[in-house]
Amino acid sequence: MSEALMNTDLSLPNKRSGKVRDLYDVPLEKGDDGILIVATDRVSVFDVVLANGVPGKGVLLTQISKFWFEFLEGDYKHHLVSTDPAEIPGLDEQQRCALEGRIMICRKSEVVPVECVVRGYLTGSGFKDYQKTGQVCGINLPVGMVNSDRIEHPIFTPSTKAEEGHDENISFEAACDLVSEEVMTEVRDISMSIYDKGQAHALARGIIIADTKFEFGRNRDRELVLIDEVLTPDSSRFWPLDDFEPGREQKSFDKQYVRNYTQLLADKGEWNKEYPGPSLPDEVIANTLSRYEEALHRLTD
Repeated sequence: MSEALMNTDLSLPNKRSGKVRDLYDVPLEKGDDGILIVATDRVSVFDVVLANGVPGKGVLLTQISKFWFEFLEGDYKHHLVSTDPAEIPGLDEQQRCALEGRIMICRKSEVVPVECVVRGYLTGSGFKDYQKTGQVCGINLPVGMVNSDRIEHPIFTPSTKAEEGHDENISFEAACDLVSEEVMTEVRDISMSIYDKGQAHALARGIIIADTKFEFGRNRDRELVLIDEVLTPDSSRFWPLDDFEPGREQKSFDKQYVRNYTQLLADKGEWNKEYPGPSLPDEVIANTLSRYEEALHRLTD
C-alpha cells in the first residue's frame, strides 16, 4: 500500500490547514487573489483528524469535485480555476508531481460562515434529532419515520461552521441572524437546486445521495459562488441504490464506514471522540479506498 500524504510544506505564503485540506495563497492572472487547495489523505471523523490516512483519498476527492464543478458549469458560479500543478509558481518538478490530481487552484472569496446541508433522507444527526423532537433543525417531519427513510421533499438544514470543536445544526432563522435572510434564502435555493441536479445524475448511476453539505463565498463582485468541495464522499452520504432499505443503516460509498469503525471503538471505551484520533487498520483503509473509487467510477462513467 502506498504512503498517505498527511501534510504538505510548500514554499508558498500563508499556509493554513483544515481537517483534510492544506491551503496556500497563490497569484492568479489579471492580479486576482487565488488560493491553492491541497486535498491530503487525512481522515476526519467526529471533527477529529485520525492518526493515519487513506492513501490516494485526496486524489479521489479532488477528481470527484472537479467532475461536479465541470458538470455544474454554466448553471452556478464557483471558485475553481484550474487543477494543473504546472500553474503553481515557485514549485519544483518533484513537488508538482506529488500534487498531481489532488489540487484545486481557486479564486479567493469571502466565506459565508454557514454550512448549507440538504437532506433527502433521514439519517445521521438528523435522525437523532427527529427521534427526540419529531423535527430536524426546526422543520416538522411526518410521524413514524424510520432510519434512512426518504424525505418526500428534501429539506435545507444549515449548521454552524466551527473553527474549533463540533459544528451544530441550527434553524434557518438562526442562520439568517448570522448572515442575513437575503443571503440565506439565496444559498438555500442554490443548494436545493444543485442537490436535485446532482441527485438525478447519481440515481441514474445507481447512487443515492442521502444528504450533502455545500459551502459558499462571495467573490470580489459580491456574487455568491460555490466553494470548497462539492458532492464528494467526504461531504455527502452516498448509498448504493440496489441495496437501499429503510429502517436500518445503509451500506455506503462514503466515509460512514470509517465513522462506524471509530464509533465501535468509542462504544468499547477505546476512544473518547477527542484528540488524538485512533489509527485505522489496513483492512479499514483498503475498504474505504475501494468505496471512494467506486463512487468516482460510477459518477464519472
